[in-house]
Amino acid sequence: MSHTPHELAEEFPESVDRISKLKSSDAHFAKLFDAYHDVNRDIHRAETNVEPTDDLHMQEMRKQRMVLKDEIAAMLAG
Repeated sequence: MSHTPHELAEEFPESVDRISKLKSSDAHFAKLFDAYHDVNRDIHRAETNVEPTDDLHMQEMRKQRMVLKDEIAAMLAG
């Protein structure tokens, strides 16, 4: 199994327990978590040429990941 960079536990190591609790207790957080995981995996697959994509699509996926990460960070801080 390959290592996928930018996983949430890696991005927020101080919040691993909070992430786990929110995933099971907050449906909105769980949805954000899953969406982040999916787009992050897609970016990794594109970057490693498992599923190549064009630059525009890559840029859009990275923007989506950033928006999701910002919303997750706000929920973790709150």
